Amino acid sequence: STAAALRGAASPSSASSATAENAATERDFLAPDAGQKPPGPTPSQSRFQVDLVAEAAGAADDKSPSSDASATAPEGPDSDPGVSSEEAKGRFRVVNFADPSGAGSAASPEAAPAEGLQNGDTVMSETSLHSSTGGQHHYHYDTHTNTYYLRTFGHNTIDAVPNIDFYRQTAAPLGEKLIRPTLSELHDELDKEPFEDGFANGDELTPAEEAAAKEAADSKGVVKFGWIKGVLVRCMLNIWGVMLFIRMSWIVGQAGIALSCLIVAMATVVTTITGLSTSAIATNGFVRGGGAYYLISRSLGPEFGGSIGLIFAFANAVAVAMYVVGFAETVVELLNGVDAIMTDETNDIRIIGTITVILLLGISVAGMEWEAKAQIFLLIVLITAIINYFIGTFISVKSKESAGFLGYDGSIMWENMGPDFRGETFFSVFAIFFPAATGILAGANISGDLADPQLAIPRGTLLAILITGIVYLGVAVSTGSCIVRDASGNMNDTVSSQFAMNCTDAACKFGYDFSTCKSEKDGCRYGLHNDFQVMSLVSGFGPIITAGIFSATLSSALASLVSAPKVFQALCKDNIYPGLQMFAKGYGKNNEPLRGYILTFGIALAFILIAELNTIAPIISNFFLASYALINFSVFHASLANSPGWRPSFKYYNMWVSLAGAILCCVVMFVINWAAALLTNVIVLGLYIYVSYKKPDVNWGSSTQALTYHQALTHTLQLSGVEDHIKNFRPQCLVMTGYPNSRPALLDLVHSFTKNVGLMICGHIRTGYRRPNFKDLATDQARYQRWLLKNDTKGFYTPVFAEDLRQGSQYLLQAAGLGRLKPNTLVLGFKNDWRDGDMMNVETYISMIHDAFDFQFGAVILRLKEGLDVSHIQGQDELLSFQEKTSGMKDVIVSIDTSKDSDADSSKPSSKATNKKSPTVPLNVSDQRLLEASQQFQKKQGKGTVDVWWLFDDGGLTLLIPYLLTNKKRWKDCKIRVFIGGKINRIDHDRRAMATLLSKFRIDFSDITVLGDINTKPKKEHVAAFEEMIEPYRLKEDDMEQEAAERLKNSEPWRITDNELELYRAKTNRQIRLNELLKEHSSTANLIVMSLPLARKGAVSSALYMAWLEALSKDLPPILLVRGNHQSVLTFYS
Repeated sequence: STAAALRGAASPSSASSATAENAATERDFLAPDAGQKPPGPTPSQSRFQVDLVAEAAGAADDKSPSSDASATAPEGPDSDPGVSSEEAKGRFRVVNFADPSGAGSAASPEAAPAEGLQNGDTVMSETSLHSSTGGQHHYHYDTHTNTYYLRTFGHNTIDAVPNIDFYRQTAAPLGEKLIRPTLSELHDELDKEPFEDGFANGDELTPAEEAAAKEAADSKGVVKFGWIKGVLVRCMLNIWGVMLFIRMSWIVGQAGIALSCLIVAMATVVTTITGLSTSAIATNGFVRGGGAYYLISRSLGPEFGGSIGLIFAFANAVAVAMYVVGFAETVVELLNGVDAIMTDETNDIRIIGTITVILLLGISVAGMEWEAKAQIFLLIVLITAIINYFIGTFISVKSKESAGFLGYDGSIMWENMGPDFRGETFFSVFAIFFPAATGILAGANISGDLADPQLAIPRGTLLAILITGIVYLGVAVSTGSCIVRDASGNMNDTVSSQFAMNCTDAACKFGYDFSTCKSEKDGCRYGLHNDFQVMSLVSGFGPIITAGIFSATLSSALASLVSAPKVFQALCKDNIYPGLQMFAKGYGKNNEPLRGYILTFGIALAFILIAELNTIAPIISNFFLASYALINFSVFHASLANSPGWRPSFKYYNMWVSLAGAILCCVVMFVINWAAALLTNVIVLGLYIYVSYKKPDVNWGSSTQALTYHQALTHTLQLSGVEDHIKNFRPQCLVMTGYPNSRPALLDLVHSFTKNVGLMICGHIRTGYRRPNFKDLATDQARYQRWLLKNDTKGFYTPVFAEDLRQGSQYLLQAAGLGRLKPNTLVLGFKNDWRDGDMMNVETYISMIHDAFDFQFGAVILRLKEGLDVSHIQGQDELLSFQEKTSGMKDVIVSIDTSKDSDADSSKPSSKATNKKSPTVPLNVSDQRLLEASQQFQKKQGKGTVDVWWLFDDGGLTLLIPYLLTNKKRWKDCKIRVFIGGKINRIDHDRRAMATLLSKFRIDFSDITVLGDINTKPKKEHVAAFEEMIEPYRLKEDDMEQEAAERLKNSEPWRITDNELELYRAKTNRQIRLNELLKEHSSTANLIVMSLPLARKGAVSSALYMAWLEALSKDLPPILLVRGNHQSVLTFYS
């Protein structure tokens, strides 16, 4: 009873005066009526308001003078009894509560239970409760999103107690969505303004929900039905169709009593299982309008829901035509009987059908209330007709005997027990009967117009199935027990005495012998087999049966005419098929889909004009069965996915029974008419493919999602139980991209060889001295993950906060990934600006590479001569199509300014501040080049080469990456050229050995070059350039005191000692020489993949290592420096 805000009489004066002061400050935010205020808090307005209950009447009764206005929420039995009884004198305003008896009594002894308990979920928002002050009604609409819970727990807290309004999706029809205080509002320090975001929990409304919220606002005066009027009556009328009166007796004639009961039982089993499944889905959460479509789409997702919704709406529209034609045929038969036919039979059916469907349209457009009144009237007629028939069976009339009605008799029953198929089979008879059992969803289809769908749908549907099934069985047994299969209708066909011995039929006992007409070629005119109107013959008063036929057909037509537009409207509201939006509009207080009615009318009219429905009837049955099958399947699917959100309050369902029901429905489809069943399946599949291709922007938490998660979890766990095998090695890359859109070239290249092959995690280390803002981290995580998906990049974005870059990379190397889905290769961009900034950055950068090797990772470094980081270029987000168009995030990310974050991982921290240009200034040349370079891996590569310099064996990663790359579409025209080192005198031998190895690895290459001149001395000028480059970073310890040198080395650990420079002279020369060779052989390559030189940790200073990498890779096409972790990743064993 949180929402019960109450004028407390006994509040301590201090508290209430504080409240009054608060109230004064907040008063400008209180809107006098709900209409003037949008749902959800506006930014200007504080989220916690005192709930002011205006005091006019009853102020005299106040015991305490100071209680000017106070808002409390009594806690029921726990609160102080003295306080409670006095507080009870105040008037309660209950916005809503789920259980009037419990909550009401806890709140106040006199609280009358609210009239009109709405939907198990809520009570009408303006419930008035009588109280001891004389029971004036007090209407006060709560427009605030929150209240101070002053005395709930005896102290001022803005923490809220559990309340149904926090769990609503929208401003639901029956009370408002309140917003519980967010965690940050309760937990953050007070210096920060806690009310930044509009919605808590990221509950942004989708357009469909906003529309629902709009509807909800004007939901007063809506007509809502209970379970009898809304579901039971509707289902019974829809199930009892024409079949009951015109075909049931014929089915008994063909199949016999036993098999007829079996047919009815089989049909009932299918509908009962579906009824149970429907009940389970309908009680798993609040059901809105849209019936079968709503149930299926919310549990199986938009693909199935969308295809079934369309088919189901269409089937209902055609069903209108089927029932109307059934009605028209009966009318024409009557006219025929009195020779009053207007033109000929077919055209008369068309004329009468058209007039009928126009009248029905009028009734349904007049509104649900009229339609329900018409339904009740029709049901009374129908039940009268059925009772009239049963009474008739007990009254034997001499004149009816010659037509085969001889009254109840054991011998007749025995004779009719077995089948007597004439031109039919068991299944063809079943196919004719089955449509008579459909119609069980008539109640669920108007779920939006039910007061409490969760209670009404299970109760009404299952009871309707039971009652109608019993009546069908009763009719089958009774017709079989008192009517013979063949009768001539001729009073003179009595048994003559001399043939009495040969007469074996049951009719002989009554003195009739119908054997003469049996032998004639036309056969008899009466009896179960031959006369469809047997039931009106038997009944006490014939015309009532005709009225029953009329009522059965018209009521079914009416129910379908209402269902179709409602389902179609719900489908259009969800905007799954663009272009159908116009049908979503509703009119009037009940939101009637008038446009949908017109469309349904058009479809029905088209089919009525065919006037021959034997061709269409099986397709309708098929469409209905397809929906039934999917409803059953969705219960099975939801139980299988085992999602915590699947907890129906209807417990009598079983996932395996539902699966059996789904299979049964499919079998029945093919039994009835295999061609129509195939057609239905093709249509469902086509629509399914269309919707999954269009990917509508909806998220209903369907069981498909739940199952995907379930499978992913199971498989990830299974993977972890298996040892790795070389054959299954995949490069799983941790790519240090920063923001995913700030280094497009790095992302594109790695994605080219990990897409659908291995894992790619975009690591982002956010450093900074200010307090980490974890909330931003979470929103960024979601936003950039969505950006990756939108750009078709198969990877994960993982940001971390860390003191510095090295610590952050250690976090990622240790913790990124899950089980076997853990990265095994670290990918970095080359630090182009290493000479500009603080050399400690270089120290950090190099130690990241060392850390990767310590963690047994491979390392890959990509260098483009233009650089990688484009985040400083203003407007690059447009070029990278970083416009967010999702409904959730309305914010467009403009040039990502990370300078405030001082991201050490962006490769140009120094240039950021200077490069902020206004968008009008054209880019300078280097930025222009940088942008072009950053997009080069998005294009098709054409006929080029990927040059692999496999100088050192690292387990094969250096070879595997180019192989994976050239398998991709963009790179498939590129040839792999392999370069290896060798001795001058054995070049041929080395080339052959390498060719053998590559062919064993089954890796295609265009040629192999053995370089014998790797160890030649590099050119003098290149060596001089290198010396000049490292000059500023040398320690020069020979020129100073030892102590001073050690101090300097400790404070600046990156400095290069003279000792190590001498020690590694040969290695230095090799890097410079390799750069010359690369320029000579690979200057035109699309990509160079080269072994990354290693430096021993602690022995080689970071400045020297960085200088090696610089010397090796400068002024070249894009180059990937690769070093695996020296475990084999290639194998030639099968």
